[in-house]
Amino acid sequence: MLSVFSNNEIVENFVNQIKTELNKELSNLRDNASPRTVGDTAQDVIEHFFENGLTSDFGQAIQQKFARRAMADVAFTDTNENYIVVDVKTHNESTDFNMPNLISVERLARFYRDDTNFFSLLVAKYDMQDNKPHFNNVLFLPIEHLDWNCLTIGALGWGQIQIANANVINSNTGQTRKEWMLKLCDALDIFYPREIEKINNRISYFNEIRDYWENK
Repeated sequence: MLSVFSNNEIVENFVNQIKTELNKELSNLRDNASPRTVGDTAQDVIEHFFENGLTSDFGQAIQQKFARRAMADVAFTDTNENYIVVDVKTHNESTDFNMPNLISVERLARFYRDDTNFFSLLVAKYDMQDNKPHFNNVLFLPIEHLDWNCLTIGALGWGQIQIANANVINSNTGQTRKEWMLKLCDALDIFYPREIEKINNRISYFNEIRDYWENK
C-alpha cells in the first residue's frame, strides 16, 4: 500500500522541519519548564505546523479539533488519498522510564479494516540544554513499523498498546501491516488468558472475603 511513509526522503525532510520548528519555538520557554509545559507547547507547535506547513508532496491537513479521548491529535490526507491520524508524543531522554499509551487494540482493529487508514506516531525526543528543551530526534512512522520487541499491552479495556520504554523505540520499516496485525493477534492470545487467570484469582479472593464476613 503506497503512502507518504513509502518515501523516506519526504518523511526525513518533514521530521527535520518539525525538529527545526520545535527548537525555534521552544527556545522562548522559561528556564526549566516542566515536562507538562514542554509537551503541551510542543504539541501546539506540531499541530500548527500540520495546519500551515505541509508541502504539496506530503499531504493536506484536515482542519478539525479532536476530542480529548480521540485516537489522534492531528490528521491529514496524503497524496495517495490515505487518511493518516497522528498521535503526538514528547519524551525527555534524560528520564529513566516512560510507558506511553498508544491506542486500544479493539479501536485499532476497527480502524485498520480500511486499508487507506493509518494510525501513526510522531515522537519528539528532547533533553535539557542550558535549562531549555533541545529536540534531538523526531520519529514519524505508522504503528505497523514499530517492532513488537518495544511494545507491550496494558490491562485497560480490551487492552491498550503501549511503548514498553520510550527510551527504546525500534522500527522495522520492512514489516507489512498484515504481518504486524498477526503479531498483535499472537500477543493477545497470550495476554487474554493471563487476564482471565487474574480475574479468576480475584473472584476466589473475594469469595473468601465473603465467607469471612458471613461467618463473622
